[in-house]
Amino acid sequence: MLNMLKFNDTADYSETPELAPKNKISGEEAYQLYMQHTQPFLAESGGEMMFFGTSDSFLIGPTDEKWDVIMLIKQKSIHGFMAFASNEAYLAGLGHRTAALSDSRLLPITPKS
Repeated sequence: MLNMLKFNDTADYSETPELAPKNKISGEEAYQLYMQHTQPFLAESGGEMMFFGTSDSFLIGPTDEKWDVIMLIKQKSIHGFMAFASNEAYLAGLGHRTAALSDSRLLPITPKS
């Protein structure tokens, strides 16, 4: 899965106030909370983070389209991903991701043989 992420300046916990930290935090900090929560469930499902890095602007592509972070997640199988994505314990922390992001793209990719 190729993830392209754009963070809110300030995390917006209006949809999940029960997850909100005492003090306001940035979207990037909220995403860090999401990743800390998510890592064990990702590993349990056979997934792993292959790449996590910053991005600036495209060399070829829209000049006004920018992403803060690009992340590549490898899953062992579709079944593993579905188990991960439907895990109730994982879903309990999904509000950190929602609070963190102003925009995102998730692109499933498959290696060609």
